[in-house]
This record gives sequence, C-alpha cells and structure tokens, in this order.
Amino acid sequence: MFLQIIILVIGFIILIKGADLFVDGASNIASNFKVSKMLIGLTIVAFGTSAPEFAVSIKSLISNNGDMVLGNVIGSNILNILLILGTSALFHSLNVKNNTVKKELPITMLITTLFAVLLSDKIFDKNVVSSFTRQDGIILMLFFLVFIYYLISMTRNKIDDDQDNKETLSLSKSFIYTGIGIVGIVLGSNFVVESASSIASILGVSERMISLTIVALGTSLPELVTSVTATRKGEYDIAIGNVVGSNIFNIGMVIGVPVALFGGIQSIAFSYIDLVVMLASAFLLFAFSFKDYKITRREGFFFLLIFVVYYSYVIFI
Repeated sequence: MFLQIIILVIGFIILIKGADLFVDGASNIASNFKVSKMLIGLTIVAFGTSAPEFAVSIKSLISNNGDMVLGNVIGSNILNILLILGTSALFHSLNVKNNTVKKELPITMLITTLFAVLLSDKIFDKNVVSSFTRQDGIILMLFFLVFIYYLISMTRNKIDDDQDNKETLSLSKSFIYTGIGIVGIVLGSNFVVESASSIASILGVSERMISLTIVALGTSLPELVTSVTATRKGEYDIAIGNVVGSNIFNIGMVIGVPVALFGGIQSIAFSYIDLVVMLASAFLLFAFSFKDYKITRREGFFFLLIFVVYYSYVIFI
C-alpha cells in the first residue's frame, strides 16, 4: 500500500505539472489571436485545467471503474465552485461581467441540471436501477456542441479590449510546452487511476469516496492554482471563466465523450446528496453573481463553509 501511495503522489505531480505546462503553452498560443481574457478562461485555460479529469475518465471507463468516472466529474464540479471560487474570493472580491451572468452562468446551470436528471432514473421509476447510458452521453455531447457554437460566436463578435500583449513564451516554445503538457497529463492520469483503485480495494473503501475526495481534489488542483493566481493578479475574468468553462467541459466532454465512445455505466452507486450539492453550487454561483455582479469575500467564505460541511459528510458519514 505504501508503494501505491507513492505512485499516487507521483501521478498527481505529473498531472499537475503537465496541466501547468499545457496551460502556459496554450495560453501563449491563444494570445497571438488577441481574444478576450474571458474567452481564454472559458476555453484554453478551462479545457487545459480539465484535461486531467478527461484523461482520468477515459482511463477509468477502459478499466471498468464507472463510479470513479462519475465521482471525478461530480466531485470536481463541486470543488471548482465551493473550494476554488471560495478560496479565490477570500483574496479579493471577484467582479462578474454582465455577459457572464446573462449567458455563461445560465448555461452552466442548465447543463448541470440536465446531468443530474440523466443520473436520476430511480426518481422517475422506482423499479429501475439508475444508470448512465450511451444515449445520455450523446445528449451531453450535443449540448456541449451548442456551447462550442456560443464560444465561436464570441470570437466573431468580441474583440480583445483588455489584452496587455505581453508574451512570455515564443510561439515555438509554446507548442513544445503544450505537447509536453499533454504527455504529462496522460501519464499522470494512468498512475492516479491505478493507484487510487488499488488503495480503495486494500482499505475496503468505496470508489465513490475515493473519487469524490482524492481523485477529484487532485485533478482540480490545476484549476485551484490557476484561479487563485489569476485573482491575485486581478484577472477575474480568467478566474471565473476557468471554473465556468471547466464545469461545462467536465459534464459535456469528460463524462459525455467517454460514455458515448465506450458505453454506459450500468449501475450508479452515488448518493443523491452529491447531486444536490452539485446543483446547489451552480445555482448559488448564479444567485451571488446576479445580486451585485460580484462574488464577495463573505460569499466566498460561505462557499467554503458548504464545502467543509459536505466533505465532512462524505468522509465521516
């Protein structure tokens, strides 16, 4: 077991460093196109920091660890809002733009609700076992394509008005960083899934708990580091866009694509409290942002309080 813990730690280090290199490289490539910082946060940064979740989900489904796939997505989406935005808001109140409140946050609520409904077969028919089918995955993929269309429209209608044109990496070095980052993400995810599954088996702990805690937290660390750093630098669009884009990407691609390609998850062993907290997080983010177009320190503290209560329940109950 000690060896598996070492492998798990090494896997997370490779994952995080790989994601870090990927984001640095991809962000510098994107800067050449002079797009807005919110768009960069919603796309390059969000998708890059969600790459660990995507790699872990692919590996988990291939290894027939369906509960880890779901726990990875549900746990990461909860962590992204409660822990990451909560922590970021403690450093400084996060200003939320009008367009984000009216468009991106409603999209987040809608796809989160759709995901929860697709996981709740037993609520609608008590005689069936809740499952997540290939058709469910395709539905999420189609919804994600609508989001991609929205992003494309942003590139057409919105020019960059806040770019500082400061490039820290040459274009060739950016491509190198991006390539090395992708390799690191794939290798790291392989170590994480195999070691986490082994530890769960040795301890007799359910994969639900392992995936909601260790795996979800580990794969969300890139988002945490990115958003906190962006907040400290006053780049609130990147901090919020990172979380919003990551949550949409997690549902549409991290769970949608693997299930559509490799088949459904036949039996879901998750508590509905997990889905309730995931939904509540998305709706609270919208409510706080809609109220005064910012997430204050007090609201960030409230996010963290919910995070502590929920994870205390997961771990101890």
